[in-house]
Amino acid sequence: MHEMSLAEEVMQIIQEAALRQSFARVKTVWLEIGQLACVEQAAFRFCFDILTRDSIAQQARLEILEISGLGWCHSCAQEVPMTTLHDVCFRCGRYGLVVLSGDDLRVKELEVE
Repeated sequence: MHEMSLAEEVMQIIQEAALRQSFARVKTVWLEIGQLACVEQAAFRFCFDILTRDSIAQQARLEILEISGLGWCHSCAQEVPMTTLHDVCFRCGRYGLVVLSGDDLRVKELEVE
């Protein structure tokens, strides 16, 4: 389950931010998770809850903002929406779309004390 390693990376980002900015507690974490990032949100929440126990982010609220997938079709030279990594272009029916956005996970904001 790669959600655990992703949650560990998010915790590392939080801890590094706490050291740089000297805050004592994280109340809310806003994450942007792309629709194409292959992250199971329920599994990620479970892992995040485990990792935040006895940490600066204990009982922090996790807000997930889902980012839509967007790709580029070389055949018809158009940007097209994507829901999976191997989508077919809805305009021309060809495969091989290049992902433009929606395949990443990013800490967008932290609410801290």
